[in-house]
Amino acid sequence: MGITVATPAQAEVAAMAGAKRIIMANQLVGKANMAIIAELIRDFDADFYCCVDSLVNLHQLDSYFSNSEQQLNVLIEFGVEGGRCGARSASEVLELAEAIQSMPALKLGGIELYEGVIHGEGAEQRIRDFLGQALNLVESLSMDGLIQGEPILTGAGSAWYDVVAECLSNLTHCLAIIRPGCYAIHDTGIYWDAQSKVMQRAQVNQGYACELGGDLESALEVWAYVISRPEAGKLVVGLGKRDVAFDAGLPIAERGYRSGEPISVEGLVSTAVMDQHTFVEVNPNSDIEVGDMIAFSTSHPCLTFDKWRYIAICDDEYQITNWVETCF
Repeated sequence: MGITVATPAQAEVAAMAGAKRIIMANQLVGKANMAIIAELIRDFDADFYCCVDSLVNLHQLDSYFSNSEQQLNVLIEFGVEGGRCGARSASEVLELAEAIQSMPALKLGGIELYEGVIHGEGAEQRIRDFLGQALNLVESLSMDGLIQGEPILTGAGSAWYDVVAECLSNLTHCLAIIRPGCYAIHDTGIYWDAQSKVMQRAQVNQGYACELGGDLESALEVWAYVISRPEAGKLVVGLGKRDVAFDAGLPIAERGYRSGEPISVEGLVSTAVMDQHTFVEVNPNSDIEVGDMIAFSTSHPCLTFDKWRYIAICDDEYQITNWVETCF
């Protein structure tokens, strides 16, 4: 079983859960974090990879893992100008690869990238060009003997996974790994919008999204009570920034209940979120009242997950069947 994580702590949880191949799509920096990974490699025999994009970090990693008598798998992160992390040019990638070859505690596994930082006009073509550059780099490094074993090329967030999958679909000389995550939960906000574009692209070019056998559906809701109706056109709900994501859109009222019976939430619009409260605009003639329960969908599920230690799993009748512990 393989998984992508963002932090050493998450990698540790993944290993404890049984993951044997772990990509930390981030740089491993700091002795305390290196100690977590050294213990993970030793105790769980996990095939762990982290990203590198600087000579300084390479020397830090080589020093630490040499002292612990271990070898660390690394992926060179390839980035774009104005983007996030990552070497910005082929020459920088080559410099890092040659440095890794001289460091006995490090082993180069391939190239990692994140195309999701590419936005704006012509984004799809620029992403395809970026992936082509990355593929050329992997081929070049492998031919030069700078990558040991089967080379890895990994990318794809939740917005462009279809394009990445298409570009990497016919590779025979390296292992392609895509890393979308939000498909597992989805939302009714930014990833609904991104998935709509995926399906539009699929209709145009009969891309890989056509093989999904359907479309994604939002599976995460946060339920809360109406705690006040101070004005005819305003509800205050006991749901706030501590409970739900608010960085990419406000919670959306999906259904309402009173004493277990459904009620209409038509026309309810969230207008603002505070720490513990959400303001909801309501038709003054609506009979929504204090004590009614509203189920909200979200935008950007990642930032709702990390606010809860436990998340309820329910059946189609909204009866809770079990609880899942989160470890963010």
